[in-house]
Amino acid sequence: RIVSLLPSLSNYCMNPLASIMRLYLAFAALLCLIIPGSLAFAPVQFSSSTNRKTIDPLFSDGNPPPFGSWGTPSPAPAPAPAAPAFPTQEPAQATDNGNPPPFSDWGLPAVAAPAPAPISDWGTPAAAAPAPVAAPAVATPLAAGGDSIATLDASQAVIVQSIASAIPDLEAKNDLSWSGEPVAGSQCTLDARDAAGPANIAWLANVFIPGKLSSLTIFNGPLTDVPHLLSRCYLDEQKNQLELSLDFRPRAYGAYEMVDADGNYPSPEDIGRKAFEYSGARMDFFSKFATTELQSKLNDLSKSLQAATPSNIQPSEVDLLTGSPLAISLTMPASDHNVQVVAQMRQLAAEEWLGWATDPSGTHGHRPGAPINTQYVYDAKFRQNAYLSLREYYSSVFGSTDGSELAAAESGPLDEGYVGGGS
Repeated sequence: RIVSLLPSLSNYCMNPLASIMRLYLAFAALLCLIIPGSLAFAPVQFSSSTNRKTIDPLFSDGNPPPFGSWGTPSPAPAPAPAAPAFPTQEPAQATDNGNPPPFSDWGLPAVAAPAPAPISDWGTPAAAAPAPVAAPAVATPLAAGGDSIATLDASQAVIVQSIASAIPDLEAKNDLSWSGEPVAGSQCTLDARDAAGPANIAWLANVFIPGKLSSLTIFNGPLTDVPHLLSRCYLDEQKNQLELSLDFRPRAYGAYEMVDADGNYPSPEDIGRKAFEYSGARMDFFSKFATTELQSKLNDLSKSLQAATPSNIQPSEVDLLTGSPLAISLTMPASDHNVQVVAQMRQLAAEEWLGWATDPSGTHGHRPGAPINTQYVYDAKFRQNAYLSLREYYSSVFGSTDGSELAAAESGPLDEGYVGGGS
């Protein structure tokens, strides 16, 4: 047997490297049999402060910790914030439809928002059906002999005095007033006033022609967006008919003349992006001035007039450009009843205007700077159009010469329309 092993032993001796490798492999195999599964490896990292190798323990779920973008472990997640110290709420109860009530950002039930007012096409608040308002009691006594224009002039004198009392800065413009200028064979008086500065009255004209005309025109300055006031009553002596014109003229263009028979205004498909600008102007006018309450009062007074019909005078282009949706243009018999109601309507319009003009809250005031400049530019052009509209009307009832002169005097000084650029 020893002789038979001699060849193998000679091979081991001849190749010692192979022998060592075989012994190492045999030893390794023996360790694997004795300690199965004992070779477990964990990820390693280098500490940023030393060069010593450290071992990161595994998470409890057996997964290694997350690593950042540059190989370093991501910081531990921030602890959940403590609950705010608000009063605890009972669990939300389901509503009628089975859904819980809405909650606000802080977990408290949201306050229910009131339903918005219905809005019609392109910015005009939908007309509500307010309760009828009783016509005010008749307060203006008739002038001697039943002179309707004298009665209306007496009422208007009270209105102007009330305005002057509320706006002490209102000053007479004697150089622009008339004390007895001839117009269509009658003596015309024109009481011109203004109130520069904070009072913001650019022009007030109180016009009276015995037996023919009682008119009040007020233009506001650029510090506010309060509508201009038009209040005029003309007597057609041959027909014994009164022609009433009453309006709160807007201070921004709202394409009011473009409304269709259904009360709809042009959309962006019709006139492009300008439709949004005009819609915003209408929203301001209806929400701040032409409210449903004011419309109801004017409508009720108009309905109480006897045999009143829309004026047969077709509005011109400038009439449409300067008028508002509240514009009233009626023809009626010059009866005592109608004269009293007309006086009440004109008094109501003046009181509304005065309330806006003297509102101390600043709701109608423009911010200094560009808004005031923009309003001034618009007003300069608007007053020119208002003069053209008045000239057409007065020329039709007083003749071309007298009508033009009266329209110019009542409209007051006109500024040159600014058109931008270097003009």
